[in-house]
Amino acid sequence: MNEEASAAASREDAPVPAYSWYALGVLVLIYVLNFIDRQILSILANDIKADLGVDDAFLGFLYGTAFAIFYALFGIPLGRLADSWRRVRLMTLGLSLWSAMTAFSGFARDAATLSMARIGVGVGEATASPSAYSLISDWFPARLRATALAIYSSGLYIGGGVSLAIGGVIVDGWNRAFPEGDPVFGLAGWQAAFVAVGLPGLLLALWVSTLREPIRGAIDGIRTPQDPHPFRGFVGELYTIIPGFTFFGAGARGMKSLAINIAAFLGALAVAYGLTQALESGPGRIFSPITDQWFLLAIGYYAVFSWASALRVRDYPTFALTWGSPAFLCTVLGYGTVAFMAYSASYWGAPYAERTFAAISKSELGFFLGGGGAFGGFLGVVLGGRMADALLERTPSGRVWVILFGLLSPIPFAVVQYTTDDWTLFIVLNIVVGALAASALGAAAATSQSLVLPRMRGTATATFFLATTLVGLALGPYLAGYVSAKSDGDLSKGVLATLWITPVGLALLVAAIRLVPKAAATIAERARAAGEETIMETFA
Repeated sequence: MNEEASAAASREDAPVPAYSWYALGVLVLIYVLNFIDRQILSILANDIKADLGVDDAFLGFLYGTAFAIFYALFGIPLGRLADSWRRVRLMTLGLSLWSAMTAFSGFARDAATLSMARIGVGVGEATASPSAYSLISDWFPARLRATALAIYSSGLYIGGGVSLAIGGVIVDGWNRAFPEGDPVFGLAGWQAAFVAVGLPGLLLALWVSTLREPIRGAIDGIRTPQDPHPFRGFVGELYTIIPGFTFFGAGARGMKSLAINIAAFLGALAVAYGLTQALESGPGRIFSPITDQWFLLAIGYYAVFSWASALRVRDYPTFALTWGSPAFLCTVLGYGTVAFMAYSASYWGAPYAERTFAAISKSELGFFLGGGGAFGGFLGVVLGGRMADALLERTPSGRVWVILFGLLSPIPFAVVQYTTDDWTLFIVLNIVVGALAASALGAAAATSQSLVLPRMRGTATATFFLATTLVGLALGPYLAGYVSAKSDGDLSKGVLATLWITPVGLALLVAAIRLVPKAAATIAERARAAGEETIMETFA
């Protein structure tokens, strides 16, 4: 064994410092609050629908597209910033922003204002996971990385569950105390709930700012020097995703690039117009770029195309190991189909239960549905992460098998859950479905990280979340809400309509099982072939 390989093996086998586990605990708290602020919309949906006069399609848009487009797009430049700047500082600023915007949601009086607030939450929350994934990869060795990422990801399910319990209690208590709104601001219960969960994040941001920044890549033996101009790349990434400015960026790469970029922009708008006319138009409908599903989605997909095109020119090695890698794309898009169904079931669970089991109070519903969802999600994501690490030792495609399990195993239980009229069975199945779907997350995240170099991890994370958000979050909840709205509020039909994505996910993940082992074994070779100049042979 040569000296470099021996040093790498020593680092891999070394015990994990206690500070790494402490820091991971803080990151979990951040992610818990992240999903409290995001998911509380579920328990408030029916109240918002009644007060603002919107339908289920808009509620799906509000939870999904309005948040997801900006979360995904700002995740790209913020992922780049996480690769070059202090990740702890970036998380602190992002946490402050999304907490403030959550509190601001409580003062919304119309659909457009609430949509704008959700956009702000999406931008702020886009800082969290690119920074956290990169930090975790520098705090934990490869042998424990999927486990650590799964523990971090458990905050998703804890926060989602806690949000329902907290939201239910606040709304019931507030509406009993102030049936006509409080005497100062006139806030209804759902508005007070937004304010109550948003403000604590500003205090947590102070704690987050005390975390120590690890040396980038040191745990893998690939120390990466600090970027002397960390914001240069960030601004450059912003320049590539802002529609309009993207034309100048494309023009700088040549007339052919500009023509392709303009064609992509016009094509996206044409498809959005066609979908709006076919699916959304109706008497009295007024177009608004802030609340139009297909317009925002078209802008989002066009912006991603522009960014990927620019990345290919500016940083071809990163492009080659992400967008240019069939293994990477099949993995992240395959997990996107898991998210497509999981986000729909998670978001619409509370509104469905509230309409189906009318005798259950909002507080009781939030407690059992939220508590069960948190327990199931936490159990599933942690056990799934351990299963992924264990299977990886047996086969190079072991983690992808866990993603496939997370896609297929929840389906029969979800069908029963969203057709039963038995409250107890609904709650039990909520735990089961949540646990099974959650098992895929740690495996998918770790796989995406394992297919790139350390300096690319923030960007790879942002790309991973593009699939999670633009495929899963932006489309799944909206589709369920749209089908429900067209079916006189039949949320059972709406949620189960999302199962059509299963064959697509199956095909992608079967391909990933075949492609990932070779891709993981040839990272250094493919990076050099793409132009990467300085690289060590041994890394995770």
